[in-house]
Amino acid sequence: MQDTRNVTDEFKGMSEEEIIKTLDSRGSGLHIAIENLERDFNMGSIVRTANAFGVRHVHIIGRRQWNKRGAMATDKYLHVEYHPTVDDFVAHLNDNRQIVVVDNIDGAIDMQKASLSATCVLVFGSEKSGVSDDMKAVASSVVAIRQLGSTRSLNVGAAAAIAMYEWTRRHVY
Repeated sequence: MQDTRNVTDEFKGMSEEEIIKTLDSRGSGLHIAIENLERDFNMGSIVRTANAFGVRHVHIIGRRQWNKRGAMATDKYLHVEYHPTVDDFVAHLNDNRQIVVVDNIDGAIDMQKASLSATCVLVFGSEKSGVSDDMKAVASSVVAIRQLGSTRSLNVGAAAAIAMYEWTRRHVY
């Protein structure tokens, strides 16, 4: 029987458990968090991108329900953890991870100049409202992706891909 899942050839024919075990053995120290304020459709895209960059832990903060279609079932191979509040998320981290919010707000540091530790957690908010004030208050820093065009902001899914690539470029490549 042909394996039609959206996995690379290396993983064809393997069980979900075998895939997870293999990915865990070589995954990165990066964590991703998404503050789910409005059930943003971009969440699936961010989860799929996290899988592509070897991220093993994705934290969903706020609403538990999200549109998984964009994830293309990649969430099955990640450790997706749900936290009802920012305080619960921070208490769960319990390992002094650098919390880095990615948002283009006043006072944000240019991502190219910002510190992104090997064990940081990159936090993304919703397309409409960004991250909450509670999240900004616990962040080590807020970073923005420098833009050259006329648009005010990038799509949050695109911004997440750029941020994960930048972290991977620094710590893996």
